[in-house]
Amino acid sequence: MGDNVDRVLAQWRAEKPGLDATPMGVIGRVQRAARLLERELSEQFATHGLQLGEFDILATLLRSGPPYRLTAGALSEASMISSGAMTNRLNRLVAKELVTRETDPDNRRSLLITLTPEGHRTVEAALLGHLATESRLLTPLDEDKQQQLAGLLRELLTGLGDVPRRPE
Repeated sequence: MGDNVDRVLAQWRAEKPGLDATPMGVIGRVQRAARLLERELSEQFATHGLQLGEFDILATLLRSGPPYRLTAGALSEASMISSGAMTNRLNRLVAKELVTRETDPDNRRSLLITLTPEGHRTVEAALLGHLATESRLLTPLDEDKQQQLAGLLRELLTGLGDVPRRPE
């Protein structure tokens, strides 16, 4: 039994027999998997009143450790999003009283984003559901295949330049 990408590839073979559409199989599956996974994760985060990007910010602050505070720039870099998108997410989180935003007293051009106690409770609760959802989503693959897939995706991502930046 095939997937939807197999159907697309069969259509390309029929329409353009000389075309090597092999890359479409890999990229198409990665993109489709990302969309399907994001939809499921978004539904889970909604049960906590969060959007996926909001959880990403809260989780980044949580895993940074006490005092659960980072600059807006560090958050933006960790999330790989534009400053405009970061501003929108932060505005929503501030309005929900899940984070505070204040000027860094050591650098007046920088903002400090801090997880509030309510933000801490919210992200802790969402994290448990998030991990359970991720485990459920990966059940089609046994543990060995999950490790193999993680390794292959790591190799692809590092090859595309997605490597941790060295601290400045």
